[in-house]
This record gives sequence, C-alpha cells and structure tokens, in this order.
Amino acid sequence: MPLALLALAVGAFGIGTTEFVIMGLLPEIAADYGVSIPTAGLLVTGYALGVVLGAPLLTVLGTKVSRKRMLMLLMGLFVLGNLVSALAPSFGMMLTGRVVASLAHGAFFGIGSVVAADLVAPDKKAGAIATMFTGLTVANIVGVPLGTSIGQAVGWRTTFAGVAALGVVGLLGVAKLVPAMPRPEGAHLRRELTAFRNPQVLLAMAMTVLGFGGVFAAITYIAPMMTNVAGYSDGAVTWLLVLFGTGMFLGNLLGGKYADRKLMPMLYTTLGGLAAVLALFTVTAHNKVLAAITIMLVGALGFATVPPLQRRVLDQAHGAPTLASAVNIGAFNLGNALAAWLGGMVIAAGLGYTSPNWVGAALAAAALVLALWSAALERRTSATATTAAPVTTAVAAHH
Repeated sequence: MPLALLALAVGAFGIGTTEFVIMGLLPEIAADYGVSIPTAGLLVTGYALGVVLGAPLLTVLGTKVSRKRMLMLLMGLFVLGNLVSALAPSFGMMLTGRVVASLAHGAFFGIGSVVAADLVAPDKKAGAIATMFTGLTVANIVGVPLGTSIGQAVGWRTTFAGVAALGVVGLLGVAKLVPAMPRPEGAHLRRELTAFRNPQVLLAMAMTVLGFGGVFAAITYIAPMMTNVAGYSDGAVTWLLVLFGTGMFLGNLLGGKYADRKLMPMLYTTLGGLAAVLALFTVTAHNKVLAAITIMLVGALGFATVPPLQRRVLDQAHGAPTLASAVNIGAFNLGNALAAWLGGMVIAAGLGYTSPNWVGAALAAAALVLALWSAALERRTSATATTAAPVTTAVAAHH
C-alpha cells in the first residue's frame, strides 16, 4: 500500500470524527443552547449543505494549485472550523463553525479519491478509494465513540477542540507522505464541466444522494431513538456508535473489494438490503439486542455503497474526474442534509423517533430503482453502438 494512502486515511479520520460525533452529542448541545432536538439536528444539515457547496467551489479553486498543496489548505480550513465550534458562544456561531469545517470535506475526499486512484493499477481503483475511506470508517469505531464519551463526561466543547487537534495531525500527514504531484495538464473549469454532460454521471450522483441519505435519516437521530424507544442509557449510545462504525468499516472494505469485480451487482445488493434493513429498524428499534444488530447492518450496507458509487463516477467522468469526484462527495452530504431534515420533520410532526427509518427505507429503495435504470440505459447504449458499427463498416467498404 502506498504511504500516501495512509496519509489520506489520516485526514479522513479527522473529518469522519467531526462529521459523525455530532450524532451522539445532539442532546447535550441542544440542552446547552436551549434548543429542541430537531433544531439541534440543523448542525447535521448545515454541515452537509456546507459540503455540498464547498465541494465544487474549492475543487475549482484547487485546479490552480497542486493537489498536495490543496489538500493541505483544506485541512487547515477544517482545523479553523472546529476551533470556532469549540469556542462558539451561541447556537448560530456553533452552526457557523460546522459550516466552515464542512467546506473542506467534499474537496478533500474528492481530490483525495482522484489521488488515491492514480496511485494504483486501474483494476485496483475502488480498493484504493476504499483504503482512503477506511480513515472515515475507523473514525466511527475509535474517534466518534471516544469523542462522544469525552463530550458527555467533560463537555462537548472539549470534543471539538480534540477534533481540531486531529485535523492538525492530518495536515502534517499529508505534508509528509503525499507525493508532490504536479497540477494536471489542461485542468480548467470548462474541461471539468464536460463530465456532467454524461447522464450516467448524473444518475450515479442521484444514487449517491438517495442511497446514503437513507443511512443518515436513521443515524442522525440515533441517540434519542435508542434512549427513548429501545431503552438504552445515554452512556450506551457510545457503544452503539462503535457498532455502527464497525459496520461501516466492514462494509467499506467489502464494497471496495467487490466493486472492482462486479460493480453494478454490488450496488443492487447493498441498496436493496439497506432499504429492507431500514424498514425493519422501525420494529427492531423496540428491542435492545435487535436494535444493536440493525445499527451495525445499516452501517455495513450503507458504506458498502461508497467505493462503488465513487468509482462509478470516476469511470464515467474519465478525462475530467476531479470536479465530478468532489461533487459526488457533495452528493453524499446533500443526501445527508435532505435525510436529516426529513427525519426532523417526521419527528416534529409527532410520528415518533422511529419514523425517520421509514424515510431512510424509501430513499434507499429509490436509489435502487435508479441503479437498475442506469444499468438498463447503459445496456441500451452499448447495444445501439454495437448495431451501428457493422453499418458504418459496410458503408465504408461500399465506398
């Protein structure tokens, strides 16, 4: 494994910790600022929307500098945002800090995915992307539970100060281990935008929005769901998040491995399974053991979609992958924002803390429909091209 992949995983670890640790600390933050749980959920939505906006904007700016330098600048922005969150005197300032930190997220994973794929052989691209994302999944096994425990014990502000320190470690890792890769020849906005003319790129991004959005519909409100419905204590949320992170870790590795073999069948399996498990979660959430198992399955099936979806975009946007890769990371977080908002809406409507699971199941099922449509469109295009080829040859021979 190239050491540069380890550096990217270190940066991903810091980003993953700040993205997901908020879930376990929502009750504490809501109480501290005197806001409701659905209002505190805006910290998830705001972060996700910041990723959506920051991914294309900062990636376009990044075409002016080397990829390594851009990755370092992004980690610096991430550190700044988390420091603002740690010191925020008001909910509005806390939200501002979350958005500042989130601006670096999409571009880091987008540019990092391209760098990771370029470091290995063509048939190992999804595996390399999965290696980088391992940092994100390990964050959910180590960083998020630890951050949640610290936040519940000594205050959530300490958690975000610690996350800022993680960002500094990530910055140093990129500086030390990522090779000095020159700015891509001919990299400019017009060329990068050509990727979006391909309907398959847009379909893959829509699958990303809906599929991973299904995960966030449930996980955003995991703390109140598990304490109020399953009957777990506040302290048990930490270990439930460890299970979720373990599922993400395993799903990421399996997704990377099998996407390099059978990409679309892998997506059919994971999206269909995710929809079914989220629907079952409305029932299993009432039982401690079944709820814990379901949380792990949601993490595994949800994150098994990440390497294949990211590779799908890179494959379809060949020649201009950087912006498309970053926008797809934004698409993950657009799904997160949409799902967190919808989940808050159904809770606020009085449908109960398990109701976001139905939202998640519907989103995942819609992503499966798009995956089947995308494959059918690809087969039709391929058949048309095959049929047209003999005709062209015959005309050429006649002349």
